[in-house]
Amino acid sequence: MTKARGAKWQRRLIQPTRAVIDIGSNTVRMVIYEGTGRAPEVVWNEKVAARLGRDLSESGRIPPEAWDEAMGALSRFALILGDLGIEDVQTVATAAARDAENGAEFLQAVEGLGLEPRLLSGEEEACASAMGALGAFPGARGVVADLGGGSLELVSISDNECREASSLRLGTLRLPALRDMGPDGFDRAVHEQLASAGWAAAHSGPMYMIGGTWRAFAAYAMREADYPLSDPHGYSLEPAEAQRMAATLVDADPETLMDISGISTMRAHYLPDAARLLRPLLDEIGPDELVFSSWGIREGLLYSRLEPAQMQSDPLLAGVAAYCEPRDSGITEAALLAAWTLSLTDGDGRLNERLRLAAAQLSGALRRVEPNLRTNHAMEWSLGKRWIDLSARGRAMICAALLGSLGRTTLPDELRDLASEAELREGVTWGLGFRLGRRLGGGSRVSLSTSALKRKKKSLVLRLDESRAALANYPATQDLESLAEWLGLEAKIKIGQYDFAQFADEEEEEE
Repeated sequence: MTKARGAKWQRRLIQPTRAVIDIGSNTVRMVIYEGTGRAPEVVWNEKVAARLGRDLSESGRIPPEAWDEAMGALSRFALILGDLGIEDVQTVATAAARDAENGAEFLQAVEGLGLEPRLLSGEEEACASAMGALGAFPGARGVVADLGGGSLELVSISDNECREASSLRLGTLRLPALRDMGPDGFDRAVHEQLASAGWAAAHSGPMYMIGGTWRAFAAYAMREADYPLSDPHGYSLEPAEAQRMAATLVDADPETLMDISGISTMRAHYLPDAARLLRPLLDEIGPDELVFSSWGIREGLLYSRLEPAQMQSDPLLAGVAAYCEPRDSGITEAALLAAWTLSLTDGDGRLNERLRLAAAQLSGALRRVEPNLRTNHAMEWSLGKRWIDLSARGRAMICAALLGSLGRTTLPDELRDLASEAELREGVTWGLGFRLGRRLGGGSRVSLSTSALKRKKKSLVLRLDESRAALANYPATQDLESLAEWLGLEAKIKIGQYDFAQFADEEEEEE
């Protein structure tokens, strides 16, 4: 067994493959996760738009054709899970099964497939979604607004806990009936429902937007802003800007909305009503900002099962470690390299410490990629892959670091829309330092522990133990000179017998 395969095998032992089946009012979905508990990685995501709750406002029942479509999907899911030997399966049902007259009968049929569906109450559904937001945004406090097909869940969150929760019958499948009441009737009905969640306005902070229709709203906003990233997770809007866009979307043509990347046919038809709902919602709650989340009820169910210590771990570093270790780039090597390049950082290095450590580990995985693919991977890993608790600014700095680790100092223009020139320059500096550290002696532990890199006022000094003097030759010397030139410093190499532990606290005077 290779080291990479061994690492992946060990990772799976730590966190076995698990699945969540979410029987919602709009869709029936199965997601299979691998990776760490703190940053689960989606390896299978399949859904059908059965629309179980489409007739709730009229007949109050799950219609036969929706029933059949959902059962067909669930039968398929049950077979796949059995064939893959996945035993950790959570099956939950929400508003449609909860509110429909024949919901209990439907869940009995689901049980007949060998699944064990759990019917969530409105409050349980709300809290599960809120836990998804808490897992995705550590330290989050404010109000979660999860818009599904059958209901709108509002939950206040702080201190990694759900506080107050309300489940309102304002799902996307119910909104057309309100629209038929006219603009005034729609707003009046929404305000009446929101009156039962009057507590929400008292909770300051962002409003975390969960659900596919809200993400479609984010896709619209990102398109209008010519935003350089494609993932709506973590995208934010000021309330005034959201109000302006909502006013435009109320009368939007769904056929036109379908042309926007990230807006499906189904969401395009729901979006105008959701925009109409958003306007009084913003008026009532008055959030500081809107933050869009791709984590919701399914991830919340997983997150809520973690031990407190796991919940407190950094999801970015956990996700990067799970991604890089099978690619033969371990966290120990990355931490050693990050420490070796500490003097290159602005300040004392603590401000962006987690970003620098993530970049160091990703750069190790990048060097395992075929050379002609590295630039594309550097861009895709930093800007395209979904990392949890990583801001747009952080993505840009990691991208700059990965490109710097390839010896590149010219950056794509889109990065300047995400981070300042100073931040991007620091990212490149990290990367050039990683490149030098790995070039020096293959990135080995012994080469890094018998050398030290120190940034002075006028020079960049590389110290080597005399037993390692042969390392101070081309191409390592070229990388040292390139880094020094980038910093506007003079490159120096000093060889002798040193106590390398002392250089972390060394004064800045020139020798």
